[in-house]
Amino acid sequence: MALMRRHILGFGLATAGVAAVGLGAKRLGEWAAGPAWAPLPPEPAPTEALPPPIVAKTDVRRAYLHNLHTGEMLDAVYYENGRYVPGVLAEANHILRDWRTGQQHFIHPRLFDLLHDLRATLETKRPFQILSGYRSPATNAMLHAHSEQVASRSQHLLGRALDITVEGVNLAHLHSAALSLKVGGVGYYPDNGFVHVDVGLVRRWTGA
Repeated sequence: MALMRRHILGFGLATAGVAAVGLGAKRLGEWAAGPAWAPLPPEPAPTEALPPPIVAKTDVRRAYLHNLHTGEMLDAVYYENGRYVPGVLAEANHILRDWRTGQQHFIHPRLFDLLHDLRATLETKRPFQILSGYRSPATNAMLHAHSEQVASRSQHLLGRALDITVEGVNLAHLHSAALSLKVGGVGYYPDNGFVHVDVGLVRRWTGA
C-alpha cells in the first residue's frame, strides 16, 4: 500500500511538472506576440545595492534630462571615480517620478548608462526630453485602460524605462541609434513623437 501511495504521489508531481512546462510555453508565446506580454525581471528591493561599475575609473558619465511635464532639468555627473554617485541618482529618481501622483521609485542606473551611450551615438549636446519615466501602478492601469499601446506589465512600473525625444534630432534617427545599442527594449511611436527605451529583455516594436 505504501508503494502504491508513493507511485501515485510521483505521478501527481510529474503531472504538475508537465502543467508548468505548458504554462511556460504559453507565456513565451504571449511574449512573442508583442511587448505587452514581455516578461519582466524581478523588481529591485528598496535596499538593493547599486550594480557594480562596467566602465573604467577614468570614465566620467553625465545625465542630462529635461522632464517636459514639470520643466525640471538635471545636468550632473552620475558616475565618476569608478562608481555611481548616490546623490545624483537620488535627484534623478525625483525628476523621473510619476508626475501625475508624485510617487518616486528606484530608477536603475543602467538606464542612465544606456542614455549616456545613446547620447554619444547621436553626437548631440541636447538633453533627453522625458515624456514618461516611472509610472505608479495606478497611473499605468489608467493609461492601459485608455490605450492598448500601454503594456499592463510595463517596464515603467519597475523604473527601468523612459519615453524620450531629443530636440533637433529626427525621431527616426533617434530610433535607429537606440536599436544600434542592442540594449533592452526599443519602441518606436512616430505619431506620438517619442521613442521608448528600457533595460529589460532585448526586443523591438512599433506603435502609433
